Amino acid sequence: MSGTRLPFQKAQAIEALIVAHGQPSDPGPAEQALREIADKVAAMLPGWHVQSATMAAPGELERVLEQATDTPFVYPLFMSDGWFTETALPARLGIARDRVLSPFGLSARLPVLATQSLSSIARDQGWQHQSTEILVAAHGSASGRENPASRTYRFAHALSLLAPWQRVRVGFLEQDPLLSAVAANCGHNTICVPFFAADGYHVACDIPNDLRAGGFSGVISKSVGRADYAPTLIAEALQGAILENAA
Repeated sequence: MSGTRLPFQKAQAIEALIVAHGQPSDPGPAEQALREIADKVAAMLPGWHVQSATMAAPGELERVLEQATDTPFVYPLFMSDGWFTETALPARLGIARDRVLSPFGLSARLPVLATQSLSSIARDQGWQHQSTEILVAAHGSASGRENPASRTYRFAHALSLLAPWQRVRVGFLEQDPLLSAVAANCGHNTICVPFFAADGYHVACDIPNDLRAGGFSGVISKSVGRADYAPTLIAEALQGAILENAA
């Protein structure tokens, strides 16, 4: 008995685009680092087409969008909300704001995963929670914009609630309290966690320089945006977005 075979149609991949600010003076390394994160996210999301681009690389966002087969879900690898994520990014992409997810730094899961990572670092050093300080290093805003600082303090407060650290401090590169001054009051058993989305010049140079200026003798973790848990957090957010969209 013979029958008619229907043509097999492969399901269209769900499009996702991870966007970061990038490094205007040298876009290449930031593009490559973001691509590595996108590849890790893609490995966790079968059936998705995950791309990446930084806003600093000329024409890269537009090139990636041209390759998309559908309007992507856009994940901003930014530490705060504001003009870039709410206005500049949707306008440049030419998509509705409801396709742009909440930024990385606002994720409710971020302090949870960061606490697990910091606890592991403390154990490796032979430190107990009660004898370990956490120093959150952030950019801040020289112009006095409220959002960046408020998001940093919210993150630090969450860390203080999730584990019995001796103390959780915050220091900024461009506003008070300055990182160098805060570092001067930290004990040896301190983990500095850069509240940054990427390992650019601020993380590679400014933070270590300010810590040295303050006589810091603790350890420095990876920036939260480059931590081992970052791809998992991004993948979870994208999965949540598709479920909300289907509801």
